[in-house]
Amino acid sequence: MQVNLLKSKMKLYGDTNATLAAAIGISPQRLSAKINETGGAEFTQGEIDAIRKRYQLSISEVGEIFFAA
Repeated sequence: MQVNLLKSKMKLYGDTNATLAAAIGISPQRLSAKINETGGAEFTQGEIDAIRKRYQLSISEVGEIFFAA
């Protein structure tokens, strides 16, 4: 996962961990764990889709953010 790309999109859209977490239906703590991949936490497909829609991401941007090594 490319954390910096996600954080740059969050900043561009004026989101904090709290606002993005609320938008995708999880707690800010859980979002932080998923962003930092703490304890094996990963975004679900539904969460990724919600983020894609919120930030109007292209399919290639989704791949770059969530699936790049």
